[in-house]
Amino acid sequence: MIFRTATRADLPAVLALLADEDRVVEPDAVVVDEARERAFAAIEADARNEMLVLADDTDGVVLGCLQLTYVPGLGQGGQERALVEAVRVRADLRGGGLGAELMKRAVERARERGCGLVQLTSNKRRGAAHRFYERLGFARSHEGFKLRLEP
Repeated sequence: MIFRTATRADLPAVLALLADEDRVVEPDAVVVDEARERAFAAIEADARNEMLVLADDTDGVVLGCLQLTYVPGLGQGGQERALVEAVRVRADLRGGGLGAELMKRAVERARERGCGLVQLTSNKRRGAAHRFYERLGFARSHEGFKLRLEP
């Protein structure tokens, strides 16, 4: 497996992973709209953001992805914290250790950067994901809140 920063060429595969977590969506079926092009360009241009992929080392097919955002703060002794978002592994490949490998490498990346904490949120309805994160050593520590801002 290859763990690397996503390129623009990976965008359809990443969007396919994000489109449906219960089934495999083929990247060729994904339409990359202008808003997602801008979002990817912004992530790519920002030193505090990384879209990372786990790809097959033989054919380069993207098997998983996540976004890491490095957040400066006064807590944690002034150390950055790494925020993990958009964690996905192809639906047909779950349960084989790819997700654990993806998260392990993300944690290593955060540690190398000097982060004092890795944090994530997960939808309350995703019980299997919660058990997965707990097996990796993540602890439930806070209750999260969101406020949708409609245009």
